[in-house]
Amino acid sequence: MSRALPKYNKRRVAIIGGAAAAVLSGAVIAGSALAGTPGDSSGTQNARTLADPGTITCPDVKSQLPAVPASAQAEVDRNLALLDTQIQEANTRLQNTVGQGGENFVQNAILGPLKDKRVSTIDRIAIAIGRQGTKPTGLDSLAACALNTGGAAASGAASATPGDTATASATASSGADTGTGDTGSGSADASDVGTITCPDVKSQLPAVPASAQAEVDRNLALLDTQIQEANTRLQNTVGQGGENFVQNAILGPLKDKRVSTIDRIAIAIGRQGTKPTGLDSLAACTLTK
Repeated sequence: MSRALPKYNKRRVAIIGGAAAAVLSGAVIAGSALAGTPGDSSGTQNARTLADPGTITCPDVKSQLPAVPASAQAEVDRNLALLDTQIQEANTRLQNTVGQGGENFVQNAILGPLKDKRVSTIDRIAIAIGRQGTKPTGLDSLAACALNTGGAAASGAASATPGDTATASATASSGADTGTGDTGSGSADASDVGTITCPDVKSQLPAVPASAQAEVDRNLALLDTQIQEANTRLQNTVGQGGENFVQNAILGPLKDKRVSTIDRIAIAIGRQGTKPTGLDSLAACTLTK
């Protein structure tokens, strides 16, 4: 009996030691997964992607400007600050919509609308400088931004920390005439998802100077195209995202585009006459089912 006991104890120690090693090994594996260590599971990779969607970076405009006339400095500074705000809002939207939409969601719902905003803002900067000097050209090449999935700003690019952004209103002015855009799709689901309608801008314009007519007509056509594109996107993204998907990914960006386009119309009229005011109230569109 005295000889059997040591063997029993050794076997028991071996079993306990093996169990402890297994537990420790499992803890190491679990710890590695929690730490974000790439593994064979696609779930781990998805978790890392959702946690770090990246950062939107844009070319720096200020460093590319010529000398700014003193009389234009305040307006230029105001629009440069607006460019920073636009990047902040885009980064906030990037964070708030993680996992929504398909593979082109970021391009269609964030980067595309951001470029449209920047084109308009950069154009206002160039116009302000040109009033008292030579209007700079080629600045629109700085409008496009990119998604840096590494989270670091690219060389020569401006980035901003995500900040608070106001939710764009999707309610059109009560009693305003609305123009329904072509959906651009023959999908049978059209009656289910509804149609995006927007206030009619043309009927609200004052007399348009002959010299501005071509530019005004071009931007009015662009407004129609924007509605068509939004309705097409509405059809193509049925079932994507959460309850706020249409507002965040379609109606909000559409309003931003319309604000810029309507502003260009007002500027064109104002060059040869009195610039109309209050047209921005026509920018918001609604989803009608």
